[in-house]
Amino acid sequence: MTQSSPRARRAIAVAALLVGGLLTATAPAASAPTTRTVTYHGYQVDVPAHWRVVDLAEQPRACVRFDVETVYLGRSSKESDCPGRLVGRTAGLVVEPLADIAPEKVPDGVVTAPHGSALPPVDATSHDGAVRVAVEDAGVLVTAAHNGDTEPVVRRVLDGARLVSGGKPATLPAAAPMATKAAIVAPGTFEGKGFDACAAPSQATMNAWLASPYRAVGIYTSGDLRACSQPNLTASWVTNQSANGWRFILTDVGRQAPCTSYRLRMSTDPATARQQGRDAADDAMTAATALGFGSGSAVYSDIENYSSTASCKASVLSYVSGWTEQLRSRGWLSGVYSSASSGIRDLSSAYSSTTYTRPDHIWFAWWNDQADTDTGSYAPATQWANHQRIHQYAGEVPETWGGVRLSGIDRNYLDVGSGTPMPCDTVSLDFSAYPRLAAGATGNAVKAAQCLLASVGQLPATTNPSGTFDADTTSATTAFQQSRGLTANGVVDAHTWTALLSTGDIPTLRQGSSGTAVRRLQRALIAALGSALTIDGAFGPNTETAVRGYQTSRALGVDGVVGPATWGALQAGR
Repeated sequence: MTQSSPRARRAIAVAALLVGGLLTATAPAASAPTTRTVTYHGYQVDVPAHWRVVDLAEQPRACVRFDVETVYLGRSSKESDCPGRLVGRTAGLVVEPLADIAPEKVPDGVVTAPHGSALPPVDATSHDGAVRVAVEDAGVLVTAAHNGDTEPVVRRVLDGARLVSGGKPATLPAAAPMATKAAIVAPGTFEGKGFDACAAPSQATMNAWLASPYRAVGIYTSGDLRACSQPNLTASWVTNQSANGWRFILTDVGRQAPCTSYRLRMSTDPATARQQGRDAADDAMTAATALGFGSGSAVYSDIENYSSTASCKASVLSYVSGWTEQLRSRGWLSGVYSSASSGIRDLSSAYSSTTYTRPDHIWFAWWNDQADTDTGSYAPATQWANHQRIHQYAGEVPETWGGVRLSGIDRNYLDVGSGTPMPCDTVSLDFSAYPRLAAGATGNAVKAAQCLLASVGQLPATTNPSGTFDADTTSATTAFQQSRGLTANGVVDAHTWTALLSTGDIPTLRQGSSGTAVRRLQRALIAALGSALTIDGAFGPNTETAVRGYQTSRALGVDGVVGPATWGALQAGR
């Protein structure tokens, strides 16, 4: 006799009890379905039952975001209603028509399903946090976004796809060849306002927003925690915006502090965290290069707010050190975005550390509605003082320009440059009066003049000017005077001081403005007018009075506002 299994013996016993009337049989409870079937054109797929389904034809302004599991069908026909800042990625699917995709919008890493099938090829790889499959028989492009944990989930979904009726076959166009052109340096040298949005706006929106006060745009170029889809962000889009005068803030949304609840976190081991920063920098440079950016650009690591502890702080500083070292090793600049009260405060405390490597730029979130680069008590003004700051001063605000509305942007004020020490960055340029200097003069004013001449390329850059007005300084002064149409006598007089001190960007300044441009203005006014003025970077009533006095004496329009005409007069040494 064959011995029955325990499971079989239990079944026999239950059957006997039912026959004897000792148990009442009931129908098993219906279990909830674990999947739902979604069909678009001729493509059909089963996804987890809890995933949302959004038809973009019915909701054309829906934000295509991957921090909530969702299937998006179709293509947005209008600007998306995305929040200004989303961080985090789980899983999602975008199924859109393959027809009418322009060659320049063919995504990197896309593979083609074999004819007669909806399945991805066996060698399909993930690129930039997504598996992309062109199903030509159904005429759709499928983007399956994921993070490190959910990649198996989306691959199972793709591996169950099938062709059904209703498709309109289309062919994936060949990707447009990359044009040979000089790489863009971002953000470059710029002082003024910018904005950032979760998804790069359309070309039409960027054109309309030329009517705005913004001339810099933040774009999320890399990182596994980017939440929004980026259908517009291509090399062609970048080229077009650059041609229209836009500057760029390149942002990588990667690992977060270990004392947060984000899925992707830095290691609590400092050495490992440092290597994670290096790896992230490599990925960020690869992504930025594909979009047309090159060495000299700054990439900002987005490190969201965290409650700092000694261990958490060590991880963040180690990660940033690796991030900075790797970027610098290839000629790029290191930036960090964080809240002023957490990441920026921690970076400030280690500014002169020999253990950690200081980033080149900081981008701090402090929503105080002040369009300046003042970090208040979070970091001293002497740190990152050389055109190395961006202030995110307002967040999640709707704005309309040129008749086009963006539902959620963050507002920024930028004062950025090379991010590296400029000539004589330890020499003060602030004087209560700027004396006439000629051959043989010595002292701190001569050092200041030599630094200014170095900053305009007339003298070699140095961190230790001689302070002696020698033959080289005379020649440099003469060359500068000739370039500005001044009397070329080799003497630094009031006109030459005015032109040197005002050199730089020409943002519109008025009462209430602040920052390094105001300091430049105040110095130039002292030299031009020969009168005392406090150099504090704050455009107050005294500065406005000085501006009006200058405008009156130079027969300019007198309004107390420093615009192109006033800057032009100052930079001409008038």
